Amino acid sequence: MPFDLGLGTAGLLALALLGAAFVRGYSGFGFSAIFIAFAALFTNPLPLIPVVFACEIMMTAFQARGIRGHIDWRRIAWLMLGAAIALPFSVTVMLSVGENTARLVISGIILAMALILLSGWTLQRRIGALGHGSVGIVSGMCNSAGIGGLPVAAFMSAQPMQAAAFRATMIVYLTALDLITLPLLWMGGLVTWDTAVAAVLAFPILGLGVWLGGRRFLAASPAAFRKSAVLLLLLLSTLGLIRAMVT
Repeated sequence: MPFDLGLGTAGLLALALLGAAFVRGYSGFGFSAIFIAFAALFTNPLPLIPVVFACEIMMTAFQARGIRGHIDWRRIAWLMLGAAIALPFSVTVMLSVGENTARLVISGIILAMALILLSGWTLQRRIGALGHGSVGIVSGMCNSAGIGGLPVAAFMSAQPMQAAAFRATMIVYLTALDLITLPLLWMGGLVTWDTAVAAVLAFPILGLGVWLGGRRFLAASPAAFRKSAVLLLLLLSTLGLIRAMVT
């Protein structure tokens, strides 16, 4: 198995991958945060971050056909500008910390972002280019831990956006973010043959999860499901913090 994973751990991660892909297919975000928070309970999450990014890119290929008409390209451009400024620094910092510190940082960020999402926080006025660029910087700082989508999801959840536009914009932004983060991780030595093997093994699981999630999106309210996803993130991040502090 890649990364010297035992069969039991690999099986658990496969189930987490399916569940996280379902969430992504439904809500457009949450895949990386859910999977990494779960993985941090059982193994070092850092080597899995490039796999998660590869999975995000593959899932966008599955979803591209149904989102084209709903993407807010202007919003994405300003978010990406901010993220590109922050990413080189944040990746350098993340690669320099140990496994236990990484678990603490990842779980802590997920917990904070989940609480913001759960609070129902809303913005009282329209946010312009500078605001989106600033959120992009925060997103870039978080994406070295594989969870750059959560600050953006919290930010956009607080604004009046149609569900289809929210979902499509998150999907495209996360793909662009992962495409510029992967080369930085490769230069840092985190992208290996195990990364490629794990991504190939994940492909059919991702396809099934995204397909099921997409069908659910067409039949129900994404807002209700996003709340369920956030509650799951809260649980996983809390468990991750407890494990990091007692080991």
